[in-house]
Amino acid sequence: MKLFYSFTSLLLSVTGYSQENPYRFSDDIKKEVADSTQSQSWRSQMGATYYSISGQYQSALESWDITFGRMKKLTAADSLKYSKLTPANAKDYILKRARNEQIIIINEAHHNASHRTFASSLLQGLYDEGYRYLGIETLANDSLHIGKFATLSSGYYSKEPEFGNFIYNALKIGFKLFPYEAEGNNKEREIGEAKNIFDFMQKNKVGKYLIYCGYQHAFEGTHKSWEKTMAGRLSDLTGINPFTIDQTQFSEKSDMKFHEPLLRLIRNTVPIVLKDENQGIYNGEDKELYTDVKIIHPITKYVKGRPNWMLTDNRKLYKIPASEVSEYPALIFAYRKEEYEQKGIPADIIELKTSKDNRYLILDKGNYDIVIKDREYKVMNRFEKTIK
Repeated sequence: MKLFYSFTSLLLSVTGYSQENPYRFSDDIKKEVADSTQSQSWRSQMGATYYSISGQYQSALESWDITFGRMKKLTAADSLKYSKLTPANAKDYILKRARNEQIIIINEAHHNASHRTFASSLLQGLYDEGYRYLGIETLANDSLHIGKFATLSSGYYSKEPEFGNFIYNALKIGFKLFPYEAEGNNKEREIGEAKNIFDFMQKNKVGKYLIYCGYQHAFEGTHKSWEKTMAGRLSDLTGINPFTIDQTQFSEKSDMKFHEPLLRLIRNTVPIVLKDENQGIYNGEDKELYTDVKIIHPITKYVKGRPNWMLTDNRKLYKIPASEVSEYPALIFAYRKEEYEQKGIPADIIELKTSKDNRYLILDKGNYDIVIKDREYKVMNRFEKTIK
């Protein structure tokens, strides 16, 4: 299967989503995608991105699978092979191994916000192990001196709330963030990204590196189109074999029929890795193009209509009072105090189509401005809320 559109070409084709208003009602997203004259694969991919940025997790998965969903059969051989593997907590394994690594490269599917939530869960532990620099593919070139939080101009995928939270947490912990996106496509882009990271490393040598990227940029080995990926080329430049982590293959799809067979056999409730009889880590069947680790994410369960993976240690459910919403449909945004005026990224978004919809935000402790927009994207109410 062809590996999706490049980051640059995607941005050039995003016409309806202004920097001022990337957060849209689901009906508007659906119409814009349907009215597009682009190819079906483009509409599927960009629909998934639009839904994701606007906090519509399940719709993002569904849009992606219109084109990229593949039926996977579970065979007896699969069952036998996987029965010999035992699970281990992915976060614990990664943090333990991080002690002896210098560069960690972890990827995401750009439409799957849960990957950002998991990456964020690693940050404090990695910082404690000496990681000081976080390279993020989507960051704009002028975002090297990013302040205390991401803004709408910081990058494209970083407009999504969980990505904004990931960046906010990294900066709060003390990471120095840097961009590394490169011009061009395919081989040229991989070379450029690796060089940009390497050039930054030459000027910032006190501390270890976490690199966050999309899809196959994290893979090692031989790529059919790129020869080597960013990860492979960075290894060549630095002489360091990076610890590479894939989140994409064993993540849920919109429907069970599209899941990898492994997801139908393992009933995990937290992200895991799998070990064989010799304590080796299972990293997939492809030995030509691979990562050191493949994370098996659990199937999402919903709490008050929200994905359960959002309910991390410090987060709480907050119900929007019915009295605060005067008309429907409505978009509800929660911004950390003073970030709304500075075009920050909302900490959470929900869409209420009717008064009967689930009306719960999921927020960390702190002070928030709750902003409610009407069907015309105009603010119809705003109030303050402290989550204790």
